[in-house]
Amino acid sequence: MLATGVVETVTETIEVLPSPLGDDPALVAGIVASVILLILLAVAIFWRSYRLPGRRFARTVGRNGDVGILMHPNPDPDAMSCALAAATVAESRDTNASIYYPGQIRHHENRALETLLESEFEIEVSFEQIDAADDITEDAVVLVDHNEARSFPNAEMIDPIAVVDHHPGDGTGQSFTDVRDEYGACATIFAEYIEELDWRVADPDEELEDREILQPGIATALVYGILSDTNKLTSGVTGAEFEAMRFLSPGIDEDILDRIANPDMDAESLEIKARAITGRTVKSSFAISDVGKVSNLDAIPQAADELRQLEGISAVVVMGERDGTIRLAGRSSDDRVHMGKVLSAVADDIPMAEAGGHARMGGGTISIEHMEGLGPSDGMTRDEMKVRLFEAMGGDI
Repeated sequence: MLATGVVETVTETIEVLPSPLGDDPALVAGIVASVILLILLAVAIFWRSYRLPGRRFARTVGRNGDVGILMHPNPDPDAMSCALAAATVAESRDTNASIYYPGQIRHHENRALETLLESEFEIEVSFEQIDAADDITEDAVVLVDHNEARSFPNAEMIDPIAVVDHHPGDGTGQSFTDVRDEYGACATIFAEYIEELDWRVADPDEELEDREILQPGIATALVYGILSDTNKLTSGVTGAEFEAMRFLSPGIDEDILDRIANPDMDAESLEIKARAITGRTVKSSFAISDVGKVSNLDAIPQAADELRQLEGISAVVVMGERDGTIRLAGRSSDDRVHMGKVLSAVADDIPMAEAGGHARMGGGTISIEHMEGLGPSDGMTRDEMKVRLFEAMGGDI
């Protein structure tokens, strides 16, 4: 079809040439070559635009009826902002989108983000908590900020139509997969999608009419998603993050961004940070701290961030317990210590444990019963796990 169209266009061009020009073979050949070159260039530009990931994602979510957008358990700002961006793209294609998550939204910044999007930007945020895969009513599911559904009943039954993520993993979507584990944040990918769709980012004071304009609330959320996952653009950051920030900058509401990033903190989180610092065990430049039982699991990664700031400490792991499960949070600024691999190496020795992450940041969950010997293992104590963690950070396992 394309070749036929090119031939027809060239033929028509020759037919309309003035007679003297049409009788000059060299001139005709030059004109024909120029026309073909221009047509092929136009086709190449069109095809490149058609194949851009952002346009492919929009087509995918726009042709499957209603879609459910699934965040990972206990979603963070990166996942939340990506889910909002994905829903916005879907709705621009006349597709209804619902956002789901297992676990809880507990972290101070996460709760502040959800509240301020509704109260200050008047965005109808509806993050629906699920207990099992059956709670997702749509047949078409999109995964954002993770590439395999996990940690809730029947999660393995979810076969997503699309996956957008920046974490290592083998999960894929039926129609669309975009996993860039070199990126510092998944929000960076969605910022690129918005730009590839030729949307404009609205100013915070602008009256919105065109639906293909990114609302400042979502732009601000994406910016905070990038900042939170890259530790304020200091960890795991690439040039793509800076380019995304440039693109999103017209929509940033600085006052709201500050209120999201610096919400009030509850007393328990402060106490857990204090426990992590005062109860730390240090070997070389590595630190491990067991903060015991907690009610707020999100205080554990916050404590890891705080412990990592101590002078002379380059890699840390903080562990805490709730409901028979140990939660691990690791941070590293040491080029020798890939934190995701450290936690994964230790978790591999324990049945049903899950752990992993990036070079600078990692996390995991371990069943205490399985750690102590339930299942096909000899088991280990918490002190023995600390020894294993130190060995892994030192490169001995």
